[in-house]
Amino acid sequence: MLDHFLILIRSISAFLLLLIIARILGKQTLSNMNFHEFVTAVIMGAIAANLAFNEKIKVMHLIISLIVFTGTSYLLSKLNLKSRKIRLMAEGSPTVLIEGGRILENNLAKNKLTLDSLNQMLRQKDIFNMEEVEYVVLEVNGQVSVMKKANYRTATVQDVNRKVEQNLEQMPVELIMDGQMLHKNLKLNGISDEELFNKLESLQKNVSDVFYAVKGSDGRIYFDYYEDQIKHPIDVE
Repeated sequence: MLDHFLILIRSISAFLLLLIIARILGKQTLSNMNFHEFVTAVIMGAIAANLAFNEKIKVMHLIISLIVFTGTSYLLSKLNLKSRKIRLMAEGSPTVLIEGGRILENNLAKNKLTLDSLNQMLRQKDIFNMEEVEYVVLEVNGQVSVMKKANYRTATVQDVNRKVEQNLEQMPVELIMDGQMLHKNLKLNGISDEELFNKLESLQKNVSDVFYAVKGSDGRIYFDYYEDQIKHPIDVE
């Protein structure tokens, strides 16, 4: 009877500890997981299971393990915000599977994907005809993002007032992230540093002022700055 009671107490304690840890690590852990979050979830689950049922391991040892892995995961998530290099190492980067309507077989093979898998993911996006697709990107959480060809997209008010020229569209290109220029992306897409500097100079901004810059599918460059001039940001309690 005492053993049953101890297992009850340990199980409830494990549940409460995991609940607290999930709150500490933030909402991102509730979404589709990347590599870092997957590893964290597996380890936390194993430790919590041992805490609930394995009487051979001391409770304090398991609690110390939970604290260590929680601290490590929390620190890594903070470093990910500060450094893009660390973020790429911990989470990986998206992979283009279809570009300009053409399937990139080598990228499929690198990600251990077959055509059947690709077709299944497209069907889950309500796309049954490959001809509709312009770009497909495999995100770090294992999901795919799809950009349809212009004539297969839902029309917007802007589309009604202008003729869409499909051959001018391109995949959005990230130019600046976290205040740092992505020189490789600039070079691969024929954009010079000087061109970007001149654009920023016309806006009276420096690279360090820019949180995110991307060249959109329409060829325009969109900037988001660290200082958004929003005095009262909205957050849902």
